[in-house]
Amino acid sequence: MTEQDGWERKFDHRWANSAEHKEPSARARMLAARWKENPPGPVPFRADPGPVPRRSSWASTAVVLGCVIVVMVLIGIVELGSSR
Repeated sequence: MTEQDGWERKFDHRWANSAEHKEPSARARMLAARWKENPPGPVPFRADPGPVPRRSSWASTAVVLGCVIVVMVLIGIVELGSSR
């Protein structure tokens, strides 16, 4: 089998997309069968999320700076202990 034969046998997406009948996917068939017997209830397109509590940007900044200071102190303690 030459390389050109393999090229000709490759799946042609243009040919597949131009098909008149397109079979639904297995998941679509499964859901259609399930919903025939037990249809789903109405669901809003996008549920309205509840109010999100706002965090202060100062609180986040304080937490980050606090962590940086703690790491710097720990590094200083380790360096002090290793220099003795």
